[in-house]
Amino acid sequence: MAMDVVDYEIFGSEMQYVEVELDPGEAAIGEAGVMMYMQDGITMDTIFGDGSQQGGFFGKLMGAGKRLLTGEGLFTTVFQNSGAGKQRVAFAAPYPGKIVPMDLNQLGGTIICQKDSFLCAAKGVALGIAFQKKLGVGLFGGEGFIMQKLDGDGMAFVHAGGTLMERTLAPGETLRVDTGCVVAFQPTVDFDIQFVGKIKSAIFGGEGLFFATLRGPGKVWLQSLPLSRLANRIILSAPAAGGRSADQGSLLGAGVLGGLIGGGSDD
Repeated sequence: MAMDVVDYEIFGSEMQYVEVELDPGEAAIGEAGVMMYMQDGITMDTIFGDGSQQGGFFGKLMGAGKRLLTGEGLFTTVFQNSGAGKQRVAFAAPYPGKIVPMDLNQLGGTIICQKDSFLCAAKGVALGIAFQKKLGVGLFGGEGFIMQKLDGDGMAFVHAGGTLMERTLAPGETLRVDTGCVVAFQPTVDFDIQFVGKIKSAIFGGEGLFFATLRGPGKVWLQSLPLSRLANRIILSAPAAGGRSADQGSLLGAGVLGGLIGGGSDD
């Protein structure tokens, strides 16, 4: 399927959004809930799969099944310019970080990314799955076991939490990374999961039992703030969710003062 060629601009610093400009008849696809705004000439439609499959119902069913395996929904939202002139639609990042524009035509046609990092793309980009075939990844990969594969020659946009690191690995060059910090990599990069190696480090180090290894050649994108890490910190700091409040480190925290002022005694 021919890709729609779209122009874009990214706004903001910590909480970014990308504005995509569509010529008449052009379209973009986005994950559910990421649309920020659209101009009057843009029409929105929900389709089965990702809109890139040929072959009728069974082709669409295969595309939808791939999305379901990566933890995404069966349906994709398509935003098409049905007007006479250029129109814009914007997609917002779900949490603090950076939006990464990826020209698949310049990156070899395929990118493998974490299943929750895809934001939007030009219509025609195929959203598939990339099973990691190695035993270590399958048993212990967690976030990295089933990843999303973006195929095509158009623009795609993924989101990295926190600060983005983009690096091109030389042949044989290796990085050891927290599994949640991997955003995306080219398929030429060898991806595996390895045990930390020391029981004491695994139990008391706070970094988990396993880390990912990325071996070049190829380009990799890493994030400093995975969504899972951000969510864990929020839960640990939320008293309503069983965590402790931020003022509990104080001798006269709000809990103590509140009890005194509010008459917390039995009298």
